[in-house]
Amino acid sequence: MNILQQEPIAALATAPGIGAIAVLRVSGERAIEITNRLFRGKDLTQQASHTAHFGTIRDQANTVIDEVLVTIFRSPASFTKEDVVEISCHGSEYVIRQILRLLLKEGVRMAQPGEFTQRAFLNGQFDLVQAEAVADLIAADSEATHRAALTQLRGGFSRQLKALRQQLIEFAALIELELDFGEEDVEFAQRDDLRQLVWSIQRVLRPLIESFSVGNAIKNGVATVLAGKPNAGKSTLLNALLNEEKAIVSDIPGTTRDVIEDELFIDGIRFRLIDTAGLREATDAIEAIGVERTRQQLDKAAIIVYLFDAAETPLTELEEVRAELQQRNVPYLLVANKMDKLSEEQLAEWQLRFGNELVAIQANTGNNLDQMTRRLTDFVRSNAVPGSTVVTNLRHYEHLTQTDAALARVLDGLDAGSTQDWLAIDLRDALRHLGELTGEITTDDLLATIFSKFCIGK
Repeated sequence: MNILQQEPIAALATAPGIGAIAVLRVSGERAIEITNRLFRGKDLTQQASHTAHFGTIRDQANTVIDEVLVTIFRSPASFTKEDVVEISCHGSEYVIRQILRLLLKEGVRMAQPGEFTQRAFLNGQFDLVQAEAVADLIAADSEATHRAALTQLRGGFSRQLKALRQQLIEFAALIELELDFGEEDVEFAQRDDLRQLVWSIQRVLRPLIESFSVGNAIKNGVATVLAGKPNAGKSTLLNALLNEEKAIVSDIPGTTRDVIEDELFIDGIRFRLIDTAGLREATDAIEAIGVERTRQQLDKAAIIVYLFDAAETPLTELEEVRAELQQRNVPYLLVANKMDKLSEEQLAEWQLRFGNELVAIQANTGNNLDQMTRRLTDFVRSNAVPGSTVVTNLRHYEHLTQTDAALARVLDGLDAGSTQDWLAIDLRDALRHLGELTGEITTDDLLATIFSKFCIGK
């Protein structure tokens, strides 16, 4: 592939603000030559790719701006596949401004958000899914989000989808050819082979589609709602998990009137802990609003932790609670608080009846909290196959579901004996969504929207 070197661009690649070191990135036509005009040391234009050189950056009056380390990456062996120079300087905001000002005087322009990654995509360094993974990797704030982004960056499901899409293109071309011979009643595309191909694509798509609920939770935090009756100890549990006095703890029922939310990282997974008002018949209008908000949070929960007073909750009531939670079709954990009030016989009976659905804790002392948190991480990991690709991006999810729907229509058409023109329409729709997913079909508006979300230096 011939790389078209575009006009040179520059930006700060490290985080803004004062620091020990800053890195300025320059990419594009004459990037090495332009930097060499400002650099005093070795002649950069004569140096090999992937080499670093110590020297100074000077202005037109030969005044030293800073001592720097310049690294050269020659096309196509660079991130953008263009000539790239990275200037490591001291992290003074004044120094950064001065070097950027000198670069601009030499004909370089400031980069737009995500423009380096956009050039890498346009030059074939990676596809659109991988390009978006770059932004996700930069934003990763947990082991789980980092692992998901890294899998996408390394190719994830892109290569598999591209290969299947190419096979689908070949079948679609045969269907289109049949349209040209419509009066001849010929069949170039074997319908059984087409059916088998559609099935094979769906076997790839559907696990990816189903993974989005887990992937979205991993990326944005697992919404974990603490629910239960008043005075069950929800606020005490929240404070114990966060190791701070986040919520007011009181013996007065109904103290928590509104939703309290905070984040907790457990074994590399981000959980959004949501403490809610106690579920009961409200005694006043304000408490009624709190109870209603609790129910709204339950509807949006990824995991429900139902906390109850071990000494005050009869077995029949717990059975009713479990039946109601099962109807929500959301993972849940029954947490018996104040386990010190339970006899060993009672605890054994409850665990025999509820198994892994129940764990007993002592929220005010932290006893057995590790067992509870382990169950929470198990919920997340049990829904994701280790090492498999997890879809975390809403745009990817939408294109995957649209592709699957179009392929389902193709199968319906094959079963109904539809004519070539109807099959062709659905095949085109499936190909369009697959192409837009990986970036083989793009629009300027789509690229502008995606890359505008990146930081300037990436």
